[in-house]
Amino acid sequence: MDIINQLPDRLLFAIPKKGRLHEQCISLLKGADINFHRHNRLDIALVKNLPLALIFLPAADIAKFVGDGNVDLGITGQDMVEECEVSDKIDEIMELGFGHCKLQVQVPIKSGINKVEELVGKKVVTSFDVLSSKYFSQLDKDNLTDKEKDEGKKTKIEYVSGSVEAACALGLADGIVDLVETGETMKVAGLHAISTVLETQAILIRNKNPANPYLVSKITSRLKGVIAAKKYVLLNYNIIRDNLREATKITPGRQAPTISPLDDGNWVEVQSMVVKEEVAEIMDKLEEIGARDIMLFKIDNCRV
Repeated sequence: MDIINQLPDRLLFAIPKKGRLHEQCISLLKGADINFHRHNRLDIALVKNLPLALIFLPAADIAKFVGDGNVDLGITGQDMVEECEVSDKIDEIMELGFGHCKLQVQVPIKSGINKVEELVGKKVVTSFDVLSSKYFSQLDKDNLTDKEKDEGKKTKIEYVSGSVEAACALGLADGIVDLVETGETMKVAGLHAISTVLETQAILIRNKNPANPYLVSKITSRLKGVIAAKKYVLLNYNIIRDNLREATKITPGRQAPTISPLDDGNWVEVQSMVVKEEVAEIMDKLEEIGARDIMLFKIDNCRV
């Protein structure tokens, strides 16, 4: 990546190069009008309309690169920030609303183990050895006897880089710690969760001393707009003035609804941003109080 040293005038933005976060990150960038073309097999892409360069890295490395100041901005999981122990070196700008997972302790269903305390002193395999060591260190402290501690007994944490769910079936471990999205893979492997170490999602992070704070703020604003647009829709309807107060209680908007008079002085038009997940119920309530011509509009981008 010697080319990075030739980009002194560009802000460096690290993006997961593959995996569960990659496609959603690309969609987010496109929604924010960050235009780039990535050549095959190249992990650097120059943005066409901003002084920005995208650096495609493994998600597990991004937190460290941002924390060490190698890149200015990055998208990764909250779990990666904790695993790399760089919380004090980065600023978490915002949660991005995708990549939701749980870092869970899983054991074979057939083992009969139902409480995480039953794994104390046994062997656990994971790709998250830092978080797992911290978690089981506290469990060891709380559950091992003084005699067992004096004898050096403790839960053994062993690192593997992938296929963690196969460890128990292969006889390598009594339990595992791994990221779980839906849990289907774990069920197929004959495992079930007995504890959650951490709940995580994708986040935007920055180095505490970015090269271009103004550009960081600009990109952040754009990404917030895309995320808000996915969360909200624009509702437009007509309501008789006598019912306007009740209607605006149903659709208060983020700040306040926009109200416009109609030619018929007894009626007004109302526009309001509403949460997408609640829109069906909101439309039902508006119809019940006499709202008419209720229309829904998709929001592609916005500033809130």
